[in-house]
Amino acid sequence: MAGSKAHEGKVALVTGAGRGIGRGVARAIGEAGARVVLVARSREQIEVVRGEIIAAGGSAVAIPADVSSEADVTALFSRVRDEVGALDILVNNAGIGVFGPLEELSVEDFDRVLAVNARGTFLCCREAMRLMRPRRRGYIVNIASVVGFKGYPLQSAYTASKHAVMGLTKSLAIEAQEHGIRVSAVLPGGVDTKLIRAARPDIEPSDLMHPEDVARTVLFLLSLSDRAAIDEIYIRRRASMPW
Repeated sequence: MAGSKAHEGKVALVTGAGRGIGRGVARAIGEAGARVVLVARSREQIEVVRGEIIAAGGSAVAIPADVSSEADVTALFSRVRDEVGALDILVNNAGIGVFGPLEELSVEDFDRVLAVNARGTFLCCREAMRLMRPRRRGYIVNIASVVGFKGYPLQSAYTASKHAVMGLTKSLAIEAQEHGIRVSAVLPGGVDTKLIRAARPDIEPSDLMHPEDVARTVLFLLSLSDRAAIDEIYIRRRASMPW
């Protein structure tokens, strides 16, 4: 995706950056000039993305971390503060899903989905606020989902986690506003990723959006002037029903 250097000199942290939407967002922000901190559990995956960003003329650093672990997240943001510098942009994208009938869902699976999707977003938002608040600027973008406001069968844990992300986003946006920090949610419908293929095998692959569609939406949010703010953007598959 070609892009201008609109974010030259900024530092952006993207979670779940090793593949799918996170990879697309990280590459787009890197091409726009920001130095990107790539975060995922797999060092191998984020090192590949780091190489792609550098090959395109950008700058990136890869830091493996499990966003569901408070120790990992606090250590991650300490490294950002000490080694990279100030944080301007946080994109919370890391997420997992377990799908199937609710009565067959184990407590362990439910807790694991909530731990990554909801607790991970909370932990990263908390640590980002601690870096952004003294500077009175920054942008936090939380990647939610259409299931952040709708419900689908066989997706109870995933839906609960994304509703939690939306609740957190709405509350934090109000808290952050007085400190000059913007907080937005992006709610994609079906995107061609490993997760959606597990959740919605009924969707024709050619009807799915691509990660780059979400990446362009994130770049649009980041391009807003200081006079404008957008609380949430729902992006649907063109083949799905409007409204």
